[in-house]
Amino acid sequence: MTLVRPFAGLRPASQHASAVAAPPYDVLNTEEARVRAKGKPHSFLHISKPEIDLPAATDPYAAVVYETGAKNLNTLVTGGVLIRDTEPHYYVYRLKMGEHMQTGIVVAASVADYDTNRVRKHEFTRPDKEDDRVRQIEALNAQTGPVLMAYKADDAVDSILESAAAGAPLYDVTADDGIQHTLWRIADAASIDRLTLLFDAMPALYIADGHHRSAAASRVAAARRGKNKNDAAEYFLAVAFPHDQMRIFDYNRVIKDLNGLSKDAFLAKIVERFDVTPAAAQVKPDKPTRFGMYMDGTWYRLDMKPTFVPAHDPVARLDVSLLQDNLIAPVLGIADPRRDKRIDFVGGIRGLGELEKRVNSGEMRVAFSLHPTTLEQLMAVADAGQVMPPKSTWFEPKLADGLVSHVLD
Repeated sequence: MTLVRPFAGLRPASQHASAVAAPPYDVLNTEEARVRAKGKPHSFLHISKPEIDLPAATDPYAAVVYETGAKNLNTLVTGGVLIRDTEPHYYVYRLKMGEHMQTGIVVAASVADYDTNRVRKHEFTRPDKEDDRVRQIEALNAQTGPVLMAYKADDAVDSILESAAAGAPLYDVTADDGIQHTLWRIADAASIDRLTLLFDAMPALYIADGHHRSAAASRVAAARRGKNKNDAAEYFLAVAFPHDQMRIFDYNRVIKDLNGLSKDAFLAKIVERFDVTPAAAQVKPDKPTRFGMYMDGTWYRLDMKPTFVPAHDPVARLDVSLLQDNLIAPVLGIADPRRDKRIDFVGGIRGLGELEKRVNSGEMRVAFSLHPTTLEQLMAVADAGQVMPPKSTWFEPKLADGLVSHVLD
């Protein structure tokens, strides 16, 4: 079995691509999805968030939800909105957000290599979220939400993808948020074989986003092993991009209070480990170990004192860890940011103005801006077999659901 392989994708007929493409299932809540899909019967949200077609009080994990998703998928297939390629292919997937562009490949990735950590993880998963994805895959008999992955940039791979992207695309869709999604099919047998060999020579692939989807695929494969005539479930849907094209935004923090400290006492404590400088404008950290802090209408620049930066630990050296271990936990008393209700997280795509807004409103007392985690840091953590702290990465642009799905038969 190879690290990746081509597959016969289930995808929109070209004339329906714009109507089908939808945001990832996990970036919208039910009500947001209901509004987004209103008047759009072909939207993939009817499959990825099928509770939107049921009464408002319906439990999103009820059996009828998964049954409705399967029914909706079948409706799009029988109606010719979704079609399935007759031969296995790789697909080139290009994302464009403003001036940023990244070009990757849609693959079926090996569950066996996921299980042995050749497909590397950097996050813990929650059993309830895994259970949801397992039930969705089983109900649809398909994987519809692609796992976002990175590979260490490879000139030979990138050259093949660029050549394929020089031709006419299957479709070119600009979503409601302005993100452009363009897809090409690689049909040339020599290029397909070459890509398979090039990926199989790689030591690892890295999950960027989609840990629950990949973990669920592993569980489905284990449950079906030896029972099916084919091995489709031994692979899972993924889109892999070269690491040097991917973009991670900062993931910032807002805190409700100063843990009983006065402003002066709080500042006196943080200067033990940070050099603190008032700033005349918003502080968007331009390098690791530098942070912004907003409080009482004033921005401050916080520079970590070098003696408190661990030399080798790939997790402890992350900016999210440095802030947590040297300020948020010891000074503000938030030891478990996963569960403590006094802390919240703001994706950098919302801008620093969102931090000011939440503090100025009185909802939060203090905000911190961070330098983004890098792909190299993510890969170092994954290579060490460790996990990152919660809310360490915010990837943009995001993949669309519905443009290619992997059927398990």
